[in-house]
Amino acid sequence: MWFLERIRGFGDKKAISYKDRDFSYGELFDEIENFKKILASQEVQPGEVVAILSDYNFRSIALFLSLMENKNIIVPITTKVKQEIDERVREAFADKIISLDDENFEVATTACNSERHSIIKALQQNKNSGLVLFSSGTSGKPKAIAHNLNNLVDTYKNRKPRGIIFLIFLMFDHIGGLNTLLNVLSMGATLLIPENRDANHICNLIERHRINILPASPTFLNLVLISEAYRNYNLDSLIMITYGTEPMPESLLKRLKSVFPKVKFLQTFGTSETGILQTSSKSSTSTFLRIDDPNVEFKIVNSELWLRSRTQTVGYLNCTMESFTEDGWFKTGDLVETSENGYINIIGRSKEVINVGGLKVLPVEVESVILQIPQIIDCMVYGEKNAITGQSVSADVVLKEGIDDFNAKKEIRRFCKDKLDDYKIPVKVNVVDRTNFGDRFKKVRCR
Repeated sequence: MWFLERIRGFGDKKAISYKDRDFSYGELFDEIENFKKILASQEVQPGEVVAILSDYNFRSIALFLSLMENKNIIVPITTKVKQEIDERVREAFADKIISLDDENFEVATTACNSERHSIIKALQQNKNSGLVLFSSGTSGKPKAIAHNLNNLVDTYKNRKPRGIIFLIFLMFDHIGGLNTLLNVLSMGATLLIPENRDANHICNLIERHRINILPASPTFLNLVLISEAYRNYNLDSLIMITYGTEPMPESLLKRLKSVFPKVKFLQTFGTSETGILQTSSKSSTSTFLRIDDPNVEFKIVNSELWLRSRTQTVGYLNCTMESFTEDGWFKTGDLVETSENGYINIIGRSKEVINVGGLKVLPVEVESVILQIPQIIDCMVYGEKNAITGQSVSADVVLKEGIDDFNAKKEIRRFCKDKLDDYKIPVKVNVVDRTNFGDRFKKVRCR
């Protein structure tokens, strides 16, 4: 396969840094070849569905690429909750489970006796490697999203070699994390794997390893500001911060740019169903982006972004394709506004819109206003049930140290009055220690 030949061709270039050890592309290739022998000895057959219980490390990356070469259908699983593991293994029709970390490696055969899904059969019959990712499940049951992995990988074929260092932030079972992995290795760049995703740890790594590119979520980037970790380290090696997975409040982006004035900010966009798109931002202080991807078509229907891509899923394994039209358009659920020259702005998720007596409120719009208040360092807006209007607007806020709760609530309402319609102003303001976000550093607005 061309991808592995490219890895071998990069030879002594540094591929991966992990736990203060550097691994060359040659060492990565050798580890891939070693895993091929192990897979054969463990009777992992081509075409079998194999779940990997691990997050990123040198060995898990080599295993992933070995399974890809072996034409397996790969199911990365990072959760450590047994019930969630069992559900993912069952719903992905996994034949084998491989558990591994830095030292241990174990293969188990599942008791999967159910009839194979037609999508799995098609991947096997066409001798394609596959990938199964699960949605977050924040708005319902996680969807098992199947991909033709060969098709995904081929989109990186024309990448030019670059000698830059990326930190991989998004997880092993996330389309954005896999995009970083495949992008870096296809360019012969260097991938730095953090041991955890604490703001101080990440900033420490940026200083020590002279990292150039940091992909992250708006929630995590705000945590860097809140913790003031950026003050404790020299981060001048950063040339770009990319952000995605959730809408970015414009006022937060401006705060970030003031702290990192020399860094370019690029908004990325993608979905587990369609893959990660090539985009360009209008500017480092603008939340407007343009889709510049030859493999993607898009259109806007009733303010919702629809996509049709060369890399989109071959189907769901555990639910119907209701999010897709008959002619292949994926209804993303992302609401957008448009600007000149083809730029669009992601303004929220359709499922998160707050309906106040028939009037629509977008949480990110309210958050962006509240985050302009100097005393507020974080904010999350969401809807709550209301007997009269159906829903009302609520906000959880994190205050700077020493700020009085009561006066802060009054200041929020006063400040919003000049900038928002009355029905958008939070009826309830809760002062909290931290806003509600998950282990993927993405806000969870469900109540």
